Amino acid sequence: MAETLISPGVLARENDQSQITSQPIQAGAALIGPTVKGRVNIPKLITSYSEYQANFGTTFESGSTNQKEEYTFLTSISAYNYFQNGGTSLIVTRVASGSFTAATSSTIFNDVESGDIPDGTNVFSQLTVDTGNDGTAGQFDDVSTTGGDGSGLKVNVTATSASGQFSQSAIPTVSAPTNAVAASYLVSQSATSGAGSGATFAVTCSDATTIDSIIAVSTGSGYATGDTLTVTSQSVMGSGTGAGGADLTITIGAGDLHVKPTAIVTSGSVSGYAVGNTITVAKADIGNADTDLTFTLVDANITDDAAFVLETIGQGEIMNNAGTLNSQGAISTGTNDNLRWEIASPNTSSGTFSVIIRRGNDTTRAKSVLESFNNVSLDPKASNYISRIIGDQTETLLGSGTSEPYLQTTGSYANASRYVRVKQVNYKTPDYLDNSGNAKSQFTASIPVAGSGSFGDAQGSILTGQGKYYQEINGTDTQGLVGGNYTDAINLLANKDDYQYNIISVPGLYQSDYSSTTNTLISNTEDRGDNIIVLDLEAYNSSITATTTTAASLDTSYAAAYWPWCMVTDPDSGQRVWVPASTLIPGVYAANDRTAEAWFAPAGINRGGLGVVVQAERKLTQSNRDTLYVGKVNPIATFPGRGVVVFGQKTLQTQASALDRVNVRRLLIALKNFISQISDNLVFEQNTAATRNVFLGQVNPYLESVQQRQGLYAFKVVMNDSNNGPEVIDRNELRGAIYIQPTKTAEFIYLDFNILPTGAEFPA
Repeated sequence: MAETLISPGVLARENDQSQITSQPIQAGAALIGPTVKGRVNIPKLITSYSEYQANFGTTFESGSTNQKEEYTFLTSISAYNYFQNGGTSLIVTRVASGSFTAATSSTIFNDVESGDIPDGTNVFSQLTVDTGNDGTAGQFDDVSTTGGDGSGLKVNVTATSASGQFSQSAIPTVSAPTNAVAASYLVSQSATSGAGSGATFAVTCSDATTIDSIIAVSTGSGYATGDTLTVTSQSVMGSGTGAGGADLTITIGAGDLHVKPTAIVTSGSVSGYAVGNTITVAKADIGNADTDLTFTLVDANITDDAAFVLETIGQGEIMNNAGTLNSQGAISTGTNDNLRWEIASPNTSSGTFSVIIRRGNDTTRAKSVLESFNNVSLDPKASNYISRIIGDQTETLLGSGTSEPYLQTTGSYANASRYVRVKQVNYKTPDYLDNSGNAKSQFTASIPVAGSGSFGDAQGSILTGQGKYYQEINGTDTQGLVGGNYTDAINLLANKDDYQYNIISVPGLYQSDYSSTTNTLISNTEDRGDNIIVLDLEAYNSSITATTTTAASLDTSYAAAYWPWCMVTDPDSGQRVWVPASTLIPGVYAANDRTAEAWFAPAGINRGGLGVVVQAERKLTQSNRDTLYVGKVNPIATFPGRGVVVFGQKTLQTQASALDRVNVRRLLIALKNFISQISDNLVFEQNTAATRNVFLGQVNPYLESVQQRQGLYAFKVVMNDSNNGPEVIDRNELRGAIYIQPTKTAEFIYLDFNILPTGAEFPA
């Protein structure tokens, strides 16, 4: 269709100006504090309280062994209130004291022999020869191996004389006879104690009172240490001589009886062995033995290898649950906070299997499955490769203790599991199937076998020191931590490119005792310019004077303070506890944004109600509220029939200006957030009128919408030749000027009641 008229006529043209302006990416809140579990100093974005519970836990026990109490960190209470009031996204950063590591899975076995013989393996049933007769028990370090490369094996031999047989080399303790004839005799005995029978001895005498040796010729049976045997003098001295001589009495000692090994247990873990290796303890090393002690290793003696290793995403000792199984298949140390793994449906024909992640406190009969990854493989070329499906990435904090810590990511695949990652794959099976679709024989043993196990070896405890919680928090102990434990997390969140949020709080830290840490937070927030801090000023049971004095030491429009502390019902433990205001105010901001806009005041009866609060630490009078408000502290007031209400919206800025109000500061945060996102798209674009018009075409409609939504009285955006002259363009700069008139809130309402005489007219 022609767009111009050549001859007289009418041309109807369309100009579509109804395009919907794209909305800014909405940033939520950020929360820094201790949690029961999770990764330390690794910010995580969550979108619900159930997700928070899964990743960071709920309650924990602390105190002496006999007087343990259940606690919840302020971080959890704050997260709960934020989501309950309509918050949609929350960046949680766990802080802790000391070193924290993840837990690794117990061995996920396949059918590949590892060559390892574990400590304490009983190899007695593998005896090749019934050997060791008359040997001694004990540990033997000098063993030889035939048929393999293994070395270093030590064995503990346990021996017994339970068979009750005499050793053929025994020399019993005897009382010497008299009048013996020098000769050798083969004699039998009669037992005077015990139930033994059948033994005969070769006795050699060199004179009438000396016995040179007594050797058991027939070992008999049924004898025991301490039994006594009697050989008559007539038997020893021969027929017709030595009349009246003493009988020969034999007392059986521990070394007189035939000893046989009953257990052969390895000592220490060793590697390099294989099925069929022959292990020999030389008879010379085990005492007066008849033959060498020899046994052959079988499959049960040698540990199978680990197909792969899983690692928990959460860190700390709480993730450990290595323990014994009871009759119900429950792990004794399993809890709601740790995990179990299970391998199901291994298929060597296809090379696939399933990985199941279960709750640590479930049972074999009643499994609690958290996640299931089906038909995964060890083939790194396949789309179902285990690392690709579950994920293998981990983040490490580097630059700890500096002003610019950062995270380093290792691993190739983003984590799809919320609970575990693949730490390593020991047996990869590239191209598991041959061209005919059959499994390659060299890979079939690599597939994990069906089984289940636990996680262990994690380090790090949340129970440090005495641990001061709720109203007991003081300047040296805040929930088991000190201010320095928060520094890395605060500095990490200073990176606005990686972490977007418009509110931040650190419940548990307060300005008067933790100023070094909170001042760092304030400085970082001012540098970012895109969020506001909800800041506590004093500990529990402080005075109004102390609170306003601390507020007077601060001067920033990027922070707001509220007082006093409040009592709430802990959602997880059910207990009523005292919490600082910063635990609850992010939830007030979220409720305000849900029902109105960020540039509305998060205060007053309509948008400042604290319905979860049982009571405030102190009921403030009008005079108290006046003192606090003049001192830049927002009162938390209690009104009969109205409950507990936030009744102020001042920032901690000292100078009187529009930015000494929370709603204006949050308006600027919202505007800068959106306009900065628009500007990001213009970097490296041509500095021409067309580029400026793209900017104006998005910013002006957005500001109009803010004006319509009662955020602005008026605005003007300038980005043209007036502020982008040749000298500006030559410096590769693009400049824009945005003028706004923020709407103000009605905080002081004066109502004049004028009493007029009867008949007077009301003024127009």
